[in-house]
Amino acid sequence: MTLEPTIFRIAVRKFGPFESAMAKLWAGFCQETGCQLAVEMVPMDLHELHASLLTEKGLQNGSWDVAHINTDWLPEAASTGALENLTPYIQQNSPADFPAGWSPSLLGMQQVGEAVMGLPFHDGPECLIYRKDLFDSPQEQARFQQLHSRPLHVPETWEDFQTVARFFQRPDDNLYGFVAAGYPDGHNTVFDFCLHLWTRGGQLVDAQGNVRIDSAVAAEGLAFYRQLLRDQAAVHPQTMQYESVAAGQAFARGEAAMMVNWFGFAAVCDVDADCPVRGRVDIARIPHGAGGQSASLNVYWLYAIGAGSRQKDLAYEFLRYATRPENDKLLTMEGGIGCRLSTWHDAEINALVPYYHKLEMLHQQAQSLPPKANWAQLAGIIDEVVIEAINTNAPVEELLSAGQQKINALDHV
Repeated sequence: MTLEPTIFRIAVRKFGPFESAMAKLWAGFCQETGCQLAVEMVPMDLHELHASLLTEKGLQNGSWDVAHINTDWLPEAASTGALENLTPYIQQNSPADFPAGWSPSLLGMQQVGEAVMGLPFHDGPECLIYRKDLFDSPQEQARFQQLHSRPLHVPETWEDFQTVARFFQRPDDNLYGFVAAGYPDGHNTVFDFCLHLWTRGGQLVDAQGNVRIDSAVAAEGLAFYRQLLRDQAAVHPQTMQYESVAAGQAFARGEAAMMVNWFGFAAVCDVDADCPVRGRVDIARIPHGAGGQSASLNVYWLYAIGAGSRQKDLAYEFLRYATRPENDKLLTMEGGIGCRLSTWHDAEINALVPYYHKLEMLHQQAQSLPPKANWAQLAGIIDEVVIEAINTNAPVEELLSAGQQKINALDHV
């Protein structure tokens, strides 16, 4: 009987910069170590990736040696034993400058008791991304002043965000006030819901640790979000078809003045030499509602090893290689967001992306989603509520109340 040639399989979050960086990392790793294994990298969108890793148990059954995994999914992965515990490997041969080389905010979520479930791959909290050339333009400044009797500023409140978005809405020029990620994939609309809740002073979890979406603040945030995404005088017409990557690409093509999205979608505009808005982008804190303050969301991506991998030692050596300072920087130069402190403060990167050092500011006000093993189901319910709010005229209080009943039922199964 002849054995199949061994293939090393990596599940990759589908995004051009990730795919190109991973190809370069594997080539460099093989060149340095003499590894002869063929590699199969499969890029997948969020839904497909979650299904392959966890629903179909690909991490457990040996389908994947290494995977990009989102911190949202870690409690579910940990509760099913899907991931290899890296602690013994780290104790024997730790990654360079571990743990001091990273911000504590990028090491906490993958720590489950004594176990470490992954190493930081890609980061970049949510922020307000905007076209500084438009905001700095004397002509735009004068026009806004004439219309609104006040100076044009980067918006600090949600109401101001909508006013400014309407000002920049110019369909004839293929320029829209803002673009959002309205596609119902259990992520983008859920994150937006949380941001509108948090920036109005609300909380997603009550004192007992239960997810609560039926508060007055949640209703206020959802009602505003609904009318904002429906505002044809402010929004990009493809918003409801775009997930976060597609929204980021529309912004990079110069089709929007603003978006609330992941930091990485700003940085990629400046590292891509062919980007139409290169050198014209900046970031700021996310706007807030009355009585609230800005907040960000800390969700990040990890390199993890599947519990069912038959090549765990090799997989760990690859993770050590991929997370080296120079390779964390390589990911950034490709258009991802490196996770090391050395990358955030790197002079070359800050010369290329002048706002890179602002990552630390964003991390200081970043909130995390509740670490629940059934978060994917909870997020699915919130996603349904938000999409129904956008697509119908049903009172938001009723939608949130019905969603809360489903969440309560889940927690009592």
